[in-house]
Amino acid sequence: MLLPIEPRYCKVCKQGLYRDKTMLRGGWSRCTVCDEFVHYSCLASGKFSFLKARPRVCKTCRAAQSNTQMPASQADSAVAVGS
Repeated sequence: MLLPIEPRYCKVCKQGLYRDKTMLRGGWSRCTVCDEFVHYSCLASGKFSFLKARPRVCKTCRAAQSNTQMPASQADSAVAVGS
């Protein structure tokens, strides 16, 4: 009895991590926050758009991190403006 091989899917774009899709686009990497495999193109950009941020973080985890950091920075600026 043969067990079927289940492909991995990118958490960001929900497409399969097949070699035919990823061979010329950089392959795939693991996000350090959620520990999921994602396409290289689905990683968050670094200082330059064609370079990826280190440590490797996917776009969804980067968006979640920026949303949690936004209210704290707005509260600090509100105090600075009021004084």
